[in-house]
Amino acid sequence: MQSELFGQANLELEGAQRFAVQNPQLLRVALGPDVLATKGSMVAYQGRVTFQHEGAGSVGKLLKKVLTSEDVPLMRVSGDGEVFFANEAGFVFLVELGGDAISVNGHNLLAFDAALQWDIRRVQGAGMMSGGLFNTVVTGTGTVALCTVGQPVVLDCSQQPTYVDVQAAVAWSANLVPQVVSSMNMRSLLRGGTGEAFQYAFSGPGFVVVQPSEWSPMAQQQGGQQSSGGLLGDLFS
Repeated sequence: MQSELFGQANLELEGAQRFAVQNPQLLRVALGPDVLATKGSMVAYQGRVTFQHEGAGSVGKLLKKVLTSEDVPLMRVSGDGEVFFANEAGFVFLVELGGDAISVNGHNLLAFDAALQWDIRRVQGAGMMSGGLFNTVVTGTGTVALCTVGQPVVLDCSQQPTYVDVQAAVAWSANLVPQVVSSMNMRSLLRGGTGEAFQYAFSGPGFVVVQPSEWSPMAQQQGGQQSSGGLLGDLFS
């Protein structure tokens, strides 16, 4: 049997790399230490692998998940083998943390080393009008796999104030403390608004990753995710 389908580009990657981008829309993880991944993101696996619900880990974190829309439904993946993760044919990016942290929109989180710590943080200035905005902060040493809807852009916030639609922000440097600002005014509101009501305002040394798509409130409530791809070098190039 012959076909381009069986070409080298579509064959499983070989090598000892633990987290690897099998192709721009597919993540391959070689198990050893456990991995935490969003529920429903596994598309295939080889070997002896188990999947278990991952609880919040603390009462405080559980309350945050219950009371906020930043509910990250995680599963713990354990065993011996290879697991493939994807999310609605999105692209995958790998971020290597070296004792630092990254703040991620929970809907853009795909998988990460189980040894990393995570918590839900409220964005300053996000009141009832903006629906209350929360992000997931991942800290420690290990790999984080992000997913975006479409090819993202990485903006340098140190050169000038940077404003990003709250539904398009994928991730940002954890040292940045964004404020939520509104472009609404009474005249615009009476005329039906502009559709650009709230933005994150970033300022200072650091970056923010922006996807060319906006999560809808309904998709966020359902925990819907989509993704986008490449390695760390591609993401910041």
